[in-house]
Amino acid sequence: MDYTILVMLMKDLVILPYQEIKIELKDEISKKIVKIANKKYNSRVLIVSPNSQELNPSVEDLPKMGVISIIKSKLELSNGNLRLTLKGEKRVKIAEYTSFSDDIISANCTDITMPKLEENGEEVVRKKLKEAINEYIDAAPNITNSIINVIKDNEDLDFLTDAITTFLPLKPSKKMGYMIEPNYEKRAINLIKDIKLEIKYLKLEEKIDNRVEISLSKEQEEYYLKEKLKEIESVLGLKDENENVKIYYDRLKELNLDKKITKKLEGEIKKLERMSISSPEKASLQSYLDWVLYLPWNISSKENLNSKKVMSSLNKSHYGLTKIKNRVIDYINVKNLNHDIASPIICLVGPPGVGKTTITKSIASSLNREFYKISVGGLNDSTELIGSRRTYLGALPGKIIEALKKCNTNNPVILIDEVDKMVKDFKGDPASTLLDILDSTQNKTFTDYYIEEPFDLSKVMFILTANEISNIPYTLIDRLEIIELSSYNVYEKLDIAKKYLLPSIYEEFKLTKKLVMKDDTLMFLINNYTRESGVRNLKRVLKTLVTKVATNKGSYTVTLKTLSKYLDEPKEDDDITISYPGVVNALAYTPLGGITFKVECSIYEGKEEIIVTGSLGDVLKESVMVGLSYLKENNFISKEDLKDKTIHLHFLDASTKKEGPSCGVSIITAILSKIKNVVIDSKTTFTGEISLKGDILKVGGIKEKVIAAYNAGIKTIYLPSGNYNDLKEIPKKILDKLEIKKVNTYKDIYKEIFKNNIA
Repeated sequence: MDYTILVMLMKDLVILPYQEIKIELKDEISKKIVKIANKKYNSRVLIVSPNSQELNPSVEDLPKMGVISIIKSKLELSNGNLRLTLKGEKRVKIAEYTSFSDDIISANCTDITMPKLEENGEEVVRKKLKEAINEYIDAAPNITNSIINVIKDNEDLDFLTDAITTFLPLKPSKKMGYMIEPNYEKRAINLIKDIKLEIKYLKLEEKIDNRVEISLSKEQEEYYLKEKLKEIESVLGLKDENENVKIYYDRLKELNLDKKITKKLEGEIKKLERMSISSPEKASLQSYLDWVLYLPWNISSKENLNSKKVMSSLNKSHYGLTKIKNRVIDYINVKNLNHDIASPIICLVGPPGVGKTTITKSIASSLNREFYKISVGGLNDSTELIGSRRTYLGALPGKIIEALKKCNTNNPVILIDEVDKMVKDFKGDPASTLLDILDSTQNKTFTDYYIEEPFDLSKVMFILTANEISNIPYTLIDRLEIIELSSYNVYEKLDIAKKYLLPSIYEEFKLTKKLVMKDDTLMFLINNYTRESGVRNLKRVLKTLVTKVATNKGSYTVTLKTLSKYLDEPKEDDDITISYPGVVNALAYTPLGGITFKVECSIYEGKEEIIVTGSLGDVLKESVMVGLSYLKENNFISKEDLKDKTIHLHFLDASTKKEGPSCGVSIITAILSKIKNVVIDSKTTFTGEISLKGDILKVGGIKEKVIAAYNAGIKTIYLPSGNYNDLKEIPKKILDKLEIKKVNTYKDIYKEIFKNNIA
């Protein structure tokens, strides 16, 4: 039977069918799961033990087997925790994990059906298992009779294996192995082996105890535990532990750290040396020493400071991106004058696909530095950056220390991706934590909560990326050197496709034969099969084209006529044709780059009000009110035009969030177009914000907007005069095909479009 159930993740805890356990829940997600399970899933949840020890394991780290358990009781404690009594019911096979909500996952499960074993074979296995457990009960000195009562009269081998596994003092990893094994015959055979091994351990421990007891006198009783420990080490061959301690001492001596840090770490190693083998703290202390002693305290990559070679390497891997390339060269030139100069904290801002991540990788490679990427999109917990305190269960260092250890140098290039998508909530403010990491005046003594000792981050080159500058946290923005990477125009995409994308695809596919394709065919593909600011989707389309041509085993010549044979029909449609009053083209700059969209105005009988729709922010809604006030005050529209009328303004493509002051001109043009029944040219668009007095104000994102307009087939753009200098960044090939009209006030537009006299 197939069904869906909520998943509760339990680290270091294994529950088996028929086993009853008590747990205490602290986190809100688990409490929420319990509440939903009681209400919708008959008080049942699927208990899953992740394979990974990470704080937030991915779906790939989750096993394909779990135990459905019933919530027998729950009790809300005075400290806010929730105490549960769970009882395992049955194993199930997990077909796939699905998302129930933002923070809760569910699983599609299937019951496990086992083929019936041969009667005689099952009887033999059951008999051997009972004999083994009875022998274990006789050998164990502090055993209870509860297990005897449980297995005494029960002949179900499936039940017996789970009951005995629950009872035996096995490691969690061993119990996990029994939990995920559906075949009860295999479980029984493995249990017999493990029980025999436990019996050997019990007898050996008894032998060691007897040997130690004989060697003791009354004066030596205080040394009993030490003598017993020595005997255990001697019998089990665990004297290698002392060798590990010696390795730690040698490593500490090699590091040549500050005296204060050295003294502290010596104390930790001595503490490990004195610990009992069975101490639960031993493993965590060894893990700590493995982290702190093997960090690259004094290891640096030899940096390439040859500016010509660096620039050559960057030009070979990336087209354009002149600003960031020049900034790297400037850094190298200054570094050659002063080797102690701090690296710049660069933030690359631009739409997806323009090369922010790949250029950072190339910078690391050209400088001969290691590279590591940390994604902070959606990050709301500061401990992911600076680690957890060692006193917490499952504590680990943060992503910064993890990056340094994996790179094994103290001067890597670390990319902090999607810094504009960090989240501030009750768990902390990652932006403030990131400030301490990036600031060269503070990061020389960066202290991870887990490592507890200051590590110098001043040699690290941090490069951040963001899609939209306005979303970068205020605490960071003034410490960053912002470099904007603009959208690519069609001519740049043509060069990138010919010089970079296609050669890389040929190399990836190991092709010796190349496509024969004229520029006009490639330009048609760019204009009609992709519509993006970067070239990510263009590379996908080209890869599909190369794949289809290569596997077709025909001609490698691609023309306009044969293009659709390989790529079907074009997916992008300009769709800018407008043939009725009240509709105007507008331009906007979004995190995805420049876009063109339509502003529609509808006026109908009703109460005098304004309705605005189309996924708008507050600033854009205010532009509507400002524009309407300007039209009323300057008598562009009369009271009669609006009396008992409802104005509905709709901004098309509601899936794209639109915000910012740059659409005022388009808004009032759409209103006037509707009232005066004038059709606006479908090849014309507007950008600019309007003041209450009619001045057309300067706006941002001009390069992206103009390129978007050109790609959409626009011929005429009304542009604020204050933005005219921004056109220098746009290729002359594009400007030559556009009519750019500078305007200072809205009257300039009104005279030209509506042909009316103005008082």
